[in-house]
Amino acid sequence: MLDKAIIEVDKVLKHLFHKPLSNRAHPDESIPECELTEPERKHVIGLMRINHCGEICAQGLYQGQALTARDKSHKESFDHAAYEEVEHLAWTEQRILELGGRTSILNPLFYAGSLAIGVSAGILGDKWNLGFLEETEKQVEGHLTDHLEKLPPHDNKSRAILEQMREDEIKHAHMAHDYGAAELPDAIKKIMKLTSKVMTRAAYKI
Repeated sequence: MLDKAIIEVDKVLKHLFHKPLSNRAHPDESIPECELTEPERKHVIGLMRINHCGEICAQGLYQGQALTARDKSHKESFDHAAYEEVEHLAWTEQRILELGGRTSILNPLFYAGSLAIGVSAGILGDKWNLGFLEETEKQVEGHLTDHLEKLPPHDNKSRAILEQMREDEIKHAHMAHDYGAAELPDAIKKIMKLTSKVMTRAAYKI
């Protein structure tokens, strides 16, 4: 139990304070930088900071869900999805730094909240655990689609990152569905959307 606790604490510290690395090539690595006006640069930083914060939340959520998943194959799926989300962290963080910005100072708070939600979802049972995962990924897909529309049309570097992230999130949602995810009640979906709005508005600025 002590070893397991140390491993889980180590995950938290790495996700929050260690520079994330990607085994896959960054989607934008071969795309040249574009000229952005100062308002455009700040806007893109804000959007990428939202997505970076979203990936921090995903790490907390997946960690909590993996801790409480009953089926071993589900736990492995959560761990694999979390691994891909680390790559998203690396891509978004690098893009933020390239543009002269910083990640959100609220990341530890959102991580803790997401971890608690993930544990709670898992306690309810695997089908609800998976249902929560599927709905989360669907909402993230919606955010990414919205951000792609809000990007400056000539910022192809940021666009390449968000497009690959969206492709991965769709795959994660399909995975959860195929494993038998339960359909969440509409009230829960609305609460999730409201919570997401709070996170996005805060992360855009702070």
